Amino acid sequence: MNEQQHQAIVEALYARWPEHRIAPSLGRMRAICDLMGNPERCAPVIQITGTNGKGSTAAMIDALLRSAGLRTGRMASPHLQDVTERVLIDGEPMAVDDFDELYTELAPLIEIVDSQLIDGVRMTAFEIYTALGFAAFADAPVDVMILEVGMGGSWDATNVADAKVAVITPIDLDHTHILGSTTVEIAREKAGIIKAGAIAVMAGQSPEVAQVLLDRCSQVGAQPVLEGPGFGLLQREVALGGQVIRIETADGPLGDLHLPLHGLHMASNAALAVAAAEALFGAKGLSPDVIADGLAATAIPARMEVVHREPTVVLDTAHNPHGVRATLAATQEAFGFDPLIGVVAMMRDKDSAGVLDLFAELMDRVVVTTVQSTTRALSPDELADLAEDAFGPGRVEQRDSMVDALDRAIQLADEAGEGAGILVVGSFIAAGEARDHLIGRGPATGLTNPLAGATTREWDFSDFDSPEGEPGEVIS
Repeated sequence: MNEQQHQAIVEALYARWPEHRIAPSLGRMRAICDLMGNPERCAPVIQITGTNGKGSTAAMIDALLRSAGLRTGRMASPHLQDVTERVLIDGEPMAVDDFDELYTELAPLIEIVDSQLIDGVRMTAFEIYTALGFAAFADAPVDVMILEVGMGGSWDATNVADAKVAVITPIDLDHTHILGSTTVEIAREKAGIIKAGAIAVMAGQSPEVAQVLLDRCSQVGAQPVLEGPGFGLLQREVALGGQVIRIETADGPLGDLHLPLHGLHMASNAALAVAAAEALFGAKGLSPDVIADGLAATAIPARMEVVHREPTVVLDTAHNPHGVRATLAATQEAFGFDPLIGVVAMMRDKDSAGVLDLFAELMDRVVVTTVQSTTRALSPDELADLAEDAFGPGRVEQRDSMVDALDRAIQLADEAGEGAGILVVGSFIAAGEARDHLIGRGPATGLTNPLAGATTREWDFSDFDSPEGEPGEVIS
């Protein structure tokens, strides 16, 4: 198919119920999966939820399992530059032609489910991405599926699959208008990915959130593996291009691991990813070489990613206070920009005032803007009003587009001289538009993956056969 046809498919997907809304039902996903022959059962599943760190943890799990010789299928969300980034096989997004061909093949099945209006809603865009992923993984075929939850847990489209390993990154406040106004309410929704007989690998949580997750494990008979007693980050040092870390693994401490990512939060996510990969094999330790090679090969676009030099421009997707604190700490540690100039665009459903207060503590100047591909974004005028409350007079500028905002920020950095740097942050969409301008249009694959096409080894997954019962049944 040609570019025009691909754009028509993208527009058709965008015209559906958007993923920032949630249609709380697994009925449509169960229906499409039944019509496809239940591809969600084609391989063991690792599923990841949480507030921040889902995407980076999923990418590291992916790299670790490919280092172990497995063929991986990963669902990622949201995408940065092209919808093909939603479905990755062996760490690489689907080719545009393959994505479009698969969508065309599934279109009649999608129409059948649409016509049923299950729970009063046609299939959502995210449900279609998820169905495409399951179909692609079954066709490949893959040895393991790594599913990043889009939002929440219990009612997320990915939850039609029964994960044998449920991974919970730190839980904080986000999407409060949908998931709940407290971390306990949000945790109850996210705990829905923990199924009977699963291993639940949990990052450190607040006591009240941890209790919700442990209660869920007890209810369904899942085995918890907790950060601290079960795994964790022991030590780290800043290094060229990232950091060197020491972690606790199933076989004990392992050090001298190069992680080409910045920040304490990424080091912690790496420890979580190793524990999740080990849980797939029944908590058996991976070899030191597999861990070292997998972490060293991890590449994650727009997570503290340098996309321009002279001046240095860094992209990140942080969009809530919890994530922004981690990003700002990593920026300060890894780059030490003086001055730090921000380029910020925010969605309406985010805590923009809280985020801008944090930015004002470290950013000397900020250029606020908007994004072109969604009506969810705050306008430059709206964001400038909020930014001026946080930054005070003389520190805020606004531009009508991401391109103009980047150009102005680069001009400010050039005028400030050596030591100045730029952080583009506030949303995935903002990072994607900045990447379009500074790197070019096309799927965001990150660095070339040296592990793609690795020889598949034979692994015993006998402990991970699909249980009897309905696929994706949520046990309450």
